[in-house]
Amino acid sequence: MIKINLAPQRRAKKRSPGVPDESMRPLAIGGAGLVAAALVVVLLVDRPKRTRLAELAESNDQLQGEIIAKNRQLEGYTELKKAADEAEERYRSIRRLNSAKVVPANVLHELGDILTTSKYPTMTEDMAKRTGSGPESDPNKQFQADWDASHVWMTAFSDTGGVFKLEGGAQSENDVAQLAKRLAASVYFADVTPAGGERMSDAASGSNYYRFTITGKVAY
Repeated sequence: MIKINLAPQRRAKKRSPGVPDESMRPLAIGGAGLVAAALVVVLLVDRPKRTRLAELAESNDQLQGEIIAKNRQLEGYTELKKAADEAEERYRSIRRLNSAKVVPANVLHELGDILTTSKYPTMTEDMAKRTGSGPESDPNKQFQADWDASHVWMTAFSDTGGVFKLEGGAQSENDVAQLAKRLAASVYFADVTPAGGERMSDAASGSNYYRFTITGKVAY
């Protein structure tokens, strides 16, 4: 037997336009929260950091400009300082000589040059060749060109009838040898001979040094 239902079917209730679906409300709230959080991060974290970074970059550029300007002002300072240091070193050497004994001006000047870094003794043309690096050089006469004369200091200088005796201290025996070679190469000294020395210890500083004596003749 066939049954026919003549009762009207209930239709789904239509939502009014503009009324949100209740099931979509949590999703909308979550999205709005994410957007708000992103705005907070941008306003409170990212923007201040970008601003600070820009300030640091600007400050760095300013400092670089100042450094460049200072470097331009200091051009030639190294050469001037080196010349001043050499002049001071020569002055100290001459003072040591004056305190030891009054000697003729030419000998005093020569010793001042020998005891100054980058200064060479006054030599004859033949001696200059023998101390040089050319074919006429003599290894026994050659001295170290970059020797630091501040490694040697004088404590006494005596001249008896043209025979001199120089006493002082040095950091090493090699420094004494370099001094003796320069004295021997000079036109103002002859028969230069290191007369021995000994290792000493400075009571004040505790550092070790080499006390030496050099003898020879003075050519006035």
